[in-house]
Amino acid sequence: MPITFRTIQLKDNEQLAKIIRSSLEEFNVPKIGTAHSDPTTDNLYALFQTAGSIYFVAEEEDKLLGGSGIYPTEGLPEGCAELVKLYLSGNTRGKGIGKQLMEKCVESAKAMGYSQLYLETLPQLAQAVTMYEKAGFKALDAALGNSGHHACNIWMLKSLD
Repeated sequence: MPITFRTIQLKDNEQLAKIIRSSLEEFNVPKIGTAHSDPTTDNLYALFQTAGSIYFVAEEEDKLLGGSGIYPTEGLPEGCAELVKLYLSGNTRGKGIGKQLMEKCVESAKAMGYSQLYLETLPQLAQAVTMYEKAGFKALDAALGNSGHHACNIWMLKSLD
């Protein structure tokens, strides 16, 4: 079956929250200061009704595989959005689906007029960090904006020009 990509729907909330939390637990990422304890994780559909944001999910035969979005996080520089909540279920990783989700987000950010894309992650998510580096994200010395994810200690920025 082909994998399809679409924007988030209300029915996706519960499954996405499970994918996000189980991914973080699998990689022994701190629960506090990450998407694990973020109250928005349980209602991503509502969060991504915010102007300047979009969230994509990947699914196969009506089974949710994961998702990723862009969000105008408070405190980011003018023209900058954040690549957020890129998570895949365990058996989905390593197949290029995360890269496709990220690329959809980059294209959407450009189409919305953003000039930069920021992200926060953790060293435990090394495969993702490598993917971001290959996509042109550059490491920063400190966090930008106010995501509330204080446990994240890798910060990256990509120019969309």
